[in-house]
Amino acid sequence: MTDTRTATYRQPGVVLTDHRFSVPLDHDEPDGERIELYGREVVAAEREGMPLPWLLYLQGGPGFGAHRLVGRPHWLGRALTEFRVLLLDQRGTGASTPANRQTLPLRGGPEEQADYLTHFRADSIVRDCEAIRPGLTGGAPWTVLGQSFGGFCTTTYLSTAPEGVATALFTGGLPSLDAHADDVYRAAYPRVTRKNEAHYARYPQDVERARRIAAHLLERPVELPGGYLLTAEAFQSLGILLGSGDGSHQLHFLLEDAFVRVPGGHALSDAFQEQVRAHLSYAANPLYALLHEAIYAQDGRPTAWSAERVRGEFPRFDAARALAGDEPVLFTGETIHPWQFTADPALRPLRETAGLLAARIDWTPLYDPERLAANEVPAAAAVYHDDMYVDTADSLRTAAAVRGLRPWVTNEFEHDGVRAGGPRVLDRLLALARDRA
Repeated sequence: MTDTRTATYRQPGVVLTDHRFSVPLDHDEPDGERIELYGREVVAAEREGMPLPWLLYLQGGPGFGAHRLVGRPHWLGRALTEFRVLLLDQRGTGASTPANRQTLPLRGGPEEQADYLTHFRADSIVRDCEAIRPGLTGGAPWTVLGQSFGGFCTTTYLSTAPEGVATALFTGGLPSLDAHADDVYRAAYPRVTRKNEAHYARYPQDVERARRIAAHLLERPVELPGGYLLTAEAFQSLGILLGSGDGSHQLHFLLEDAFVRVPGGHALSDAFQEQVRAHLSYAANPLYALLHEAIYAQDGRPTAWSAERVRGEFPRFDAARALAGDEPVLFTGETIHPWQFTADPALRPLRETAGLLAARIDWTPLYDPERLAANEVPAAAAVYHDDMYVDTADSLRTAAAVRGLRPWVTNEFEHDGVRAGGPRVLDRLLALARDRA
């Protein structure tokens, strides 16, 4: 592993250092092709020269680079009171050898691209972390804070390299150890239904607004700025907002002024279209769409567009059916569908690659239940009782399966509790983990 410090600079209250690391694409072939990772070191300005323990932050996703934070917001301010923090862009995201429609053709055709992307799941991310850790920490283990998919990665970390972890902290990120993607979505659609019902109970005027927009799009799909094709199904996928703390309110504000009067009738306003495009486009994080179902793949079965297939078991999510009767149009949640690789210009060139990944059966296991049952690493997890994205029952089963892990179940926050709760969430998790230790 090569670590190049490219710049050190300051923001209010913090000192930042950019790190660039060279690691193998395939850790089983250490002398083969290499890729570059990027991480941003953050230390409190008043503690800059002190020998502090490290905290590694693993972002949710998959496919999202680490947050670009300014100063000491959210949980970071609490972390900096005792840690030196590394905000790591996981491979393929942010500045870490990004994988997208522009870069993936360098690999060759769809088959070569799909083969390449098999190296971008949690198992490879954890091996990256272990490759860079000794050079940063001097060999000492670090505290790992995993948000959402980052928590999935942390579970893999405890399964494969627990010696690298001093304390494991999870926020909305305890995965099922053995569920197939079909099981995940079969549990998810009822949760999303409840989020819809809660939204419409809060904003009953949105029932008719959503029906009107969906009816308009069933008749006349709209090409958004940048070329995204907004269909009724795409409109329904705005339900991904319902899993965040203020997401229901955001959705309401989006719906309330969707139409403007134009010569000859009404049309979806430019302002509405631009906001919708920003929510639906995967231009900034295409790996989310490409690998989302693959994060559940490890049992020799293909994911085979699981969310799309399982949706058929829940007819209430059929917009045309809802409009034919007197039912509300239900929004979908955290699901990826084949039509998105036609609707989204950022994904269209990757449609065949996505299909190959969906058909793949040779995924390696991500978790080791026996090793987790013998876990010695202090661990604590925030489990959000009303989490739309990660099933609470699955999280609690996994919490019980990891020896010594202490769960904190709360309905005070949604899935983004580590941001909304900030210092309080991190304080609670550290206290729980240390009490166990």
